[in-house]
Amino acid sequence: MTVMTHTMLKGSNVPVDAAAVRAVLRWTPGPGVPDVDASALLLGASGRVRSDEDFVFYNQPRHPSGLVRRLPKRSVPEGLTDTVEADLGALDASVDQVVIAASSDGAAFEQVPDLRILLFDAAFAEGEPLAVFDVRPETGEETAIICGELYRRGEGWKFRAVGQGYPTGLIGLATAFGISVDESEAADQDRAAGGAQDPAGPGPLPAAVPPPPSVPPGPAPAPATGTGPDSQATVQHQQPSYGYPPPVAHPAAPAAAHQPAYGFPQPAEPPAYGYPQPAAAAAHAPDPHFVLPPQGPQFVRS
Repeated sequence: MTVMTHTMLKGSNVPVDAAAVRAVLRWTPGPGVPDVDASALLLGASGRVRSDEDFVFYNQPRHPSGLVRRLPKRSVPEGLTDTVEADLGALDASVDQVVIAASSDGAAFEQVPDLRILLFDAAFAEGEPLAVFDVRPETGEETAIICGELYRRGEGWKFRAVGQGYPTGLIGLATAFGISVDESEAADQDRAAGGAQDPAGPGPLPAAVPPPPSVPPGPAPAPATGTGPDSQATVQHQQPSYGYPPPVAHPAAPAAAHQPAYGFPQPAEPPAYGYPQPAAAAAHAPDPHFVLPPQGPQFVRS
């Protein structure tokens, strides 16, 4: 079968005399060239999808009808290919268009050389293409491009070269045709594209946490050790310093109750239960009526 290939310009169209077609995206890979994925949207008379099932892409590679599907990527002498196959003659009458799109992964299409779409008769997929369109990004910032569209015209189908780009990636393209996109997926694409939300940045604010109870100022507790006081005890007792006067509190620190230090008179203060009580200061004053007992005979003058 002899096929004449139509080299198409943007906006041009050609009739499609095939019951099933293969739309092949082809590009030249290399360092810094992002991967490219083909996708298809089945549109109704309103120019929008009938449901989310009408979106055929890498996460949903086959339409529920089985009539539109993605084929595995291939490496050919001219570069890499990703293909969408559509059985146009068997599609439901409510499908007016099949949009063929490309999306880039991690960079804009200005870094994808030699991108083109080739339309084949599926029955002669190894032969010459029916049409070829070299896809050129308009701004260079596009991350998704409608390469072409298959649409009904009377009893048959036609193919139009489109080349319309979107800087918002596959998600932006899908939502433009009525696909419902999960917000978390949109956020993931924004982060991958270097959007405003930083993946290492802060997440959602946590719920308000009540502040800790107010604690009166005081000396910081000593770190817990195996030989120190029990940090879980309800009340901590300071042990007496035997043979040494108790330490003097820092002027900035609040006054604290002293434990008695044996061997030194204690100041007047409330009794410390469990320890000897301090004697009154008057008990230590000399008694003016004190008289030594009589001395023994060895001390009497003769």
